[in-house]
Amino acid sequence: MFETAAGEPYPLGATPDEDGTNFAVSVGQDAEKVVLCLIDDQGEETCLELTEHSGNTWHVHVAGVGHGQMYGYRVHGPWDPAAGLRFNAAKILIDPYAKAITGDFNWGQHQFSYDFENNDEIDTTDSLGHTMLGIVIDDSFDWGEDERPGIPFNETVIYETHVKGMTQLHPDVPEEQRGTYAGLAHPKVIEHLTRLGVTAVELMPVHQFTNDSYLQDKGLSNYWGYNTLGYFAPQNTYSSGGDHGQQVAEFKQMVKDLHAAGLEVILDVVYNHTSEGNHMGPTLSFRGLDNKSYYHLVEGDERHYMDYTGTGNSLNLSNPMVLQMVMDSLRYWVEEMHVDGFRFDLATTLTRTEGEQGPDMMSGFFQVVRQDPVLRQVKLIAEPWDVGWAGYQVGNFPGLWSEWNGKYRDSVRDFWRGEPGTLAEFATRITGSADLYEDDNRTPRASVNFVTAHDGFTLRDLVSYNEKHNEANGEDNNDGESHNRSWNCGEEGPTEDPAVNRLRSQQQRNFLTTLMMSQGVPMICHGDELGRTQRGNNNVYCQDNELSWVHWDEADEDLIDFTSSVIRMRRDHPVFRRRQFFDGRPMSRENPDELPDIVWLEPDATPKDETDWESYHARSIAAFLNGHRLPPSTRPDGQDTDHDFYVLFNAYWEPVEYTLPGEPFPGSWELVVDTAQASTDVATFSAGDKVTVPNRGIVILQSADR
Repeated sequence: MFETAAGEPYPLGATPDEDGTNFAVSVGQDAEKVVLCLIDDQGEETCLELTEHSGNTWHVHVAGVGHGQMYGYRVHGPWDPAAGLRFNAAKILIDPYAKAITGDFNWGQHQFSYDFENNDEIDTTDSLGHTMLGIVIDDSFDWGEDERPGIPFNETVIYETHVKGMTQLHPDVPEEQRGTYAGLAHPKVIEHLTRLGVTAVELMPVHQFTNDSYLQDKGLSNYWGYNTLGYFAPQNTYSSGGDHGQQVAEFKQMVKDLHAAGLEVILDVVYNHTSEGNHMGPTLSFRGLDNKSYYHLVEGDERHYMDYTGTGNSLNLSNPMVLQMVMDSLRYWVEEMHVDGFRFDLATTLTRTEGEQGPDMMSGFFQVVRQDPVLRQVKLIAEPWDVGWAGYQVGNFPGLWSEWNGKYRDSVRDFWRGEPGTLAEFATRITGSADLYEDDNRTPRASVNFVTAHDGFTLRDLVSYNEKHNEANGEDNNDGESHNRSWNCGEEGPTEDPAVNRLRSQQQRNFLTTLMMSQGVPMICHGDELGRTQRGNNNVYCQDNELSWVHWDEADEDLIDFTSSVIRMRRDHPVFRRRQFFDGRPMSRENPDELPDIVWLEPDATPKDETDWESYHARSIAAFLNGHRLPPSTRPDGQDTDHDFYVLFNAYWEPVEYTLPGEPFPGSWELVVDTAQASTDVATFSAGDKVTVPNRGIVILQSADR
């Protein structure tokens, strides 16, 4: 028998000390009894009824229990789904604060609280032996001299990646480390990232998630991981050393190694919903602990869940207990796991309160984050939409936040596929989207610019397919976005036509160049730099196989070199990563020698007519970027001046001849980028010279003098 004492209500979770472990868990006020279940290596449980509680937090200290102990909870209480109560003591519940989770689910009646034959009846099948369990862990780790890279946001280049997909086929990563945290931190992978010049990896979900039975029944799995079960536990299948706490140490070592290479770690986090699904979903943790608090329930019909996320449920951050869990989780990953920031999936859901009201950008979550001394110092990125009413909130998040700029993606795609009437918005997006962010005193870093992300076509597929090809997902090609703003350059899918393939390569360089010279924070998706394809599938959420993994043996080395060169151009020249928006004033007649920070010109070098921006046919323009009118640097060693740049865009299907402007513009220029040739061989030009920009191409010229 275990010796127990009252224990403490805080910290929540399982906290070992020199004498044993303190267990603390919050449950609903209608709970009648809480039982701690300690599971041994043979799967046998010892049940300890908790007798102490402080408010709704039940707690106990168990002597002699330490690192590696498996555990869960059983909570007794009323089963009344119509009233939002779903207690069922037959189901072992995972501690929401578990720092590590072991095992997997053997899906069946065991995990579901209702009877499959009669959904209104409670099921009393014991889930022990068929469910995952929490693990007591020792948090100690030698961080040595680990330091956060602390990259300023305007100098950040984000690389979105998937822990498994990035390395599962990497030939230089040992087989036992492929698809793991150790694999992502392998020297050859880090060498690739530093060769590119990116400054941060944004990891798709690494909080413990589940594979749902629906996908497993079809022979598929939840590859992306947007199906969270444990907000404090790193995904156990990404560990090369085991899942009894080894995943925690391996994750920390990965962060330490990436930091040593100067790379920040940003986590894609899913605090908008859980893996328990809708009213027909399993009872794994939150539902059996305090269903009415954790979830938004339909007012007047508490059997059902409000679904702002398209997944069946939505976490209720307007509830203090749930808000506390989210804040504790975020601080844990910063303070204990040393991550550098977060990207919040479907972040609009985090703003929603009770009932069917619209988003509230002054909600408790944002207020608490703003005041938090830990979180307000890390990178906070919102995916600014969900599927609920008024869910699309691009441009509306508070001041500390940056946002995935979906309008940037759409505009840039439209411009380069030749859509008419897109020039004005294209210019607005590549200059930082001031129309979205400047009115509430945000700066260009509020805009996380991207052309592709995990959700949608890869960059290569964007220029190779007009239509999605998601047949492998088993949904008759009905899943995934149908309006992709893509263009296949003349043929659908793979082709042997050299002209089509040349144009596809050029279009990829156009997108990458546009991304890296745009104001804001650029993000590229893993494998786009080497020509990764998903064969036209734009929704590989369920494809944990070679369709979604990076094929290193097929890497386009020329494209890698080109990507590295345009990232280096951005890194070396602050004119492409301004801290403040362009002021946008016109050239001064009183002081003609004083050039504005940006000047838009026609191909003949005359200033762009303000009335011509919305022209249906306009597809070509030049932008002069003034390197001598930069906002002051935030660092003593920063650059306050730069070369001037002349950027020539031609989305027209024929070559366009540009004239280089005369005084007061620079008199001599050097070629630094030509996307048609994929070459940076130096060529010089003078004022008045003619420069022909090939069809669908970009030429970037740099002033000879600084």
